Amino acid sequence: MSDAHFVGGNPRAEEAATILRRTHTVRERCRQLLDRARAGQSRWFTVDDGALPGTARLVADLTRQRYPKGHIPFHSRWRHLEAGGVDRRAQLERLLGDVPKAVRGEAMFDLTFVSVLLDAGAGPDWKYVEPATGQAYTRSEGLAVASFHAFTSGLFSSDRNHPLRVDAEGLRSVLTDHLAGVFQVRENNTMVGLEGRAILLRRLGEVMQEQPEVFGQVVPRPSGIYTQILSPAPDVPYTADVAAHDVLSQILLTCSGIWPSGNEIDGVPLGDCWRHEAVRGEGLTDGWVPFHKLSQWLTYSLLEPIAWSGVQVRGVDQLTGLPEYRNGGLLLDGGVLRLRDEGMAQQTWQAGDELVVEWRALTVALLDEVAVEVRKLLHLDAERLPLACVLEGGTWAAGRELAAKHRNGLPPLKIASDGTLF
Repeated sequence: MSDAHFVGGNPRAEEAATILRRTHTVRERCRQLLDRARAGQSRWFTVDDGALPGTARLVADLTRQRYPKGHIPFHSRWRHLEAGGVDRRAQLERLLGDVPKAVRGEAMFDLTFVSVLLDAGAGPDWKYVEPATGQAYTRSEGLAVASFHAFTSGLFSSDRNHPLRVDAEGLRSVLTDHLAGVFQVRENNTMVGLEGRAILLRRLGEVMQEQPEVFGQVVPRPSGIYTQILSPAPDVPYTADVAAHDVLSQILLTCSGIWPSGNEIDGVPLGDCWRHEAVRGEGLTDGWVPFHKLSQWLTYSLLEPIAWSGVQVRGVDQLTGLPEYRNGGLLLDGGVLRLRDEGMAQQTWQAGDELVVEWRALTVALLDEVAVEVRKLLHLDAERLPLACVLEGGTWAAGRELAAKHRNGLPPLKIASDGTLF
């Protein structure tokens, strides 16, 4: 499928977008900024390599504590869906009943897709109380559990007789008030970026309807990607294996138009890709730093439903670390990164500001280095402890723990969020 769906067919712009969708490009551009910061040329940050071993030790110790038996899963939305020790995958399987493996896989894929898109910072004042258990959840776990119950209630389906799915018409009808209801938002239980989430879901519905060849001719669903990747033709059996980057590529190719950043090259939407004056690249990619954080988070999370279908996932380490405030906060709170001016932490920044772009780039590059050190401490190689497991073990949890210790859970930098980036 070509990118001409999104553009007037400008070949140079399409080629640039293709380059910026590769995780190799993500790593290469982020490494440029890390090398520059280490050379003392960053306007915003200094790098203290002496703090790297201690940060890695914190991550390794927390990994042992969280997974004492050594079975470390991938960093995935499904960890949040297991909040409270509840096996919600099993709950969904019971609701689905005796259905073919493909139908079960499609439902899991749909749920994961919409749950990840709803997963951005909720803010410190929000919580979700699960009706059946009375258990209260906050932040990512609360968003996951709330999205699970929204899904099982049929909020994202247009067909009352088939509630356990996400379809284009269902998403296009999602209003901010609907999400406020399922997320239990009230005057005394406020959530950051609620409207942005509703807009994102509606945009996904529109993009799916515009691409029936990917998402489905009759009922466009996110799981159309699942079906296309695993069984590209009606008479072809499910493939035995799939590359993680192929999943990401398909998401970026078909869903780039949903992100509201406005970043584009000659009409080709780039999504989570930002300008930095010091970054060099070929042609129209010059000056752009790609991250694709939410798309990579989605890919990590979709790998499990794919694997549950009996498909081997290859090349997970081609995906990068996730440049969000838990991982980035770990590096600031751990002292690996330092602000040149501590007063910058008191300002409110926009996602496209150079300081934020650089912080995220340094985070991606340094997470690869932290992973090397963590593997040494845990006596594991990259095959047994891929980056996806280091993140889970891990860097994200350590960042959250330090944020709780230093700032009551708040991120180290203030970034204006519309609920679609962080």
